[in-house]
Amino acid sequence: MKIKPPHSFHIPVMGLAYTIDTPIKVARYGIASVMSIGEDRLVEMMRNHYCKVYHKQYIPITKHEPDYRARRITAYLDLVNTIVKVQMQTLKNSEFAEGSEITKYFRMLAAENPLKQIYNHMLETASAEEKRNMQETLRLSIDAGSIDVNIMTKTDRNNYDESGEVIKDGSDAVAALRGFANSQLKNTSIIFSAGLNPRLFSYLENFSCFQPDENGSFEKKIIIKVSDFRSASIQGKYLAKKGIWVSEFRIESGLNCGGHAFATDGYLMGPILQEFHGNREQLHKELFGIYKNALTGKGMTIPAQMPELRLSVQGGIGTSEEDRFLKNKYGMDSTGWGTPFLLVPEATTVDDETLKLLTAATKKEVVLSHNSPLGVRYYYLKGTTAEKEKEQRILNKKPGSPCTEKHLAFNTEFTEKPICTASTTYQKLKINDLRSKIQDLVKLKAQIDAVLTKECLCIGLSNAASAKYQIHFLKNLKAVTICPGPNIANFSKVVSLETMAGHIYGSENLLEGRMRPHMFVEELQLYIDYLKETLENDPLKYLDNKKINFYKSFFFNLQSGISYYRDLYYSLAICDDNFIDMLNQKAATLNSMQNHYLHYAVQDIFQYADVF
Repeated sequence: MKIKPPHSFHIPVMGLAYTIDTPIKVARYGIASVMSIGEDRLVEMMRNHYCKVYHKQYIPITKHEPDYRARRITAYLDLVNTIVKVQMQTLKNSEFAEGSEITKYFRMLAAENPLKQIYNHMLETASAEEKRNMQETLRLSIDAGSIDVNIMTKTDRNNYDESGEVIKDGSDAVAALRGFANSQLKNTSIIFSAGLNPRLFSYLENFSCFQPDENGSFEKKIIIKVSDFRSASIQGKYLAKKGIWVSEFRIESGLNCGGHAFATDGYLMGPILQEFHGNREQLHKELFGIYKNALTGKGMTIPAQMPELRLSVQGGIGTSEEDRFLKNKYGMDSTGWGTPFLLVPEATTVDDETLKLLTAATKKEVVLSHNSPLGVRYYYLKGTTAEKEKEQRILNKKPGSPCTEKHLAFNTEFTEKPICTASTTYQKLKINDLRSKIQDLVKLKAQIDAVLTKECLCIGLSNAASAKYQIHFLKNLKAVTICPGPNIANFSKVVSLETMAGHIYGSENLLEGRMRPHMFVEELQLYIDYLKETLENDPLKYLDNKKINFYKSFFFNLQSGISYYRDLYYSLAICDDNFIDMLNQKAATLNSMQNHYLHYAVQDIFQYADVF
């Protein structure tokens, strides 16, 4: 059953703390948002905090209790659900007066929203009776934004009982999924990011909440975050074969995003969206066919019609023109605006010191780092307290972090039980090992620097909430890490929720007077920079045919993307002279790189290869 949400944008998950309570802040205004449920200590801390704020009894769920991780998550989500319901009732009962909650709800809607048009007409009408009737219609039409959660599928560490045995269905991601599934949330979604996790995806079959009711509606939906069409097709079919329906594919730029960046092999956002747009109907039918067969095999009821399959996009969107273009050109049902909302205290939880860094951030301060213990490239804002703390520990010859949470403990290079590469234990072991094996001091320093760059994210991405709400820091660890996308360089001031909504819909312009490339051009530049860095760090003289073909393909995909963007411009899909000028500049840079790195630099290797 298709119900159109109040807003056509959503606030994606950001870090751990930054959107941990965003639904409490924005859901009552009809805005959908996503919380991370990966850090159960943070979740429990926030439950304690909001029980105090809303004068509710708080009964701790300690680590010594059975299934504590799942139960903590369920308890917090139930609390958030209760709070939002109370907020909604208060909002619906408020007066249509300047500054009231109900007025704020309707003022933030897009101009083309039918409810906004009724609201404007209500303001203009002179008839008291007609005004009351319209106000009643508006009250009955108010709906909360979806309270969604995110699980990063790669963060699925096993957990052990007191005897050292692996706890059945007790891994981090599986327990978090159980916590969500058992919650009272309805009309909500769980977003899986970072790829296919067979154990986690199979566990979905245990819960009826992910199956449609007799009306074809889902109590809880599945959303998969993907970076290309192939990934969507593979993961969608994998789940369909298990009788699990994916209600939405959330397409995110591989590099023009915040947090962990999963770069494609040069496939750009425009061509990726075009592939989704052109194959959407076929994919929908294919998935439903597989889904029906799976339900039949399980003896389950088949929906009378295909469940909805939504498409959304996020990563680097910065203007209302780009937002409309993505919806009109590619049929996107929703757009994700993440990084800009870090400058909206009404929506996200950012401590004051970090907020100042964000407002002053330029492109130089946002780096695609190697700091994540997961071994995945990671956007990182320089100058944070976490970076300073890490550097001070290195100066004190005590590198690494005390690993209190262990959610990213996956390395078994030196230990039987996995440890985190950002931990003090690992870094000491690794550095001693490197010193025993490498004699060349230059090479040794480079290897040690690569070890020291890893940073604790479990605590760093959680601490903004402790700092913001003046809650006790875990073991007095106060460092804050934040991971905005490159788009933060275009936004430089703290704004209200209503102002940001106005910017998204076009009634406000937070970028007026700024020279900012189109999001497609910005992503292209990020890929060029990424490719250049990769080539510079690759020992070209040792390239084999596999690597040669990889680089050939990467250049070809970028050049194909440029051709696609030129066609967009000349077909008047994008009416911006700066767009084609900057596109041509990037194309020239790419061609120069191709000639330099893959011809002159290693021409002796390629003389017998069919290269360009």
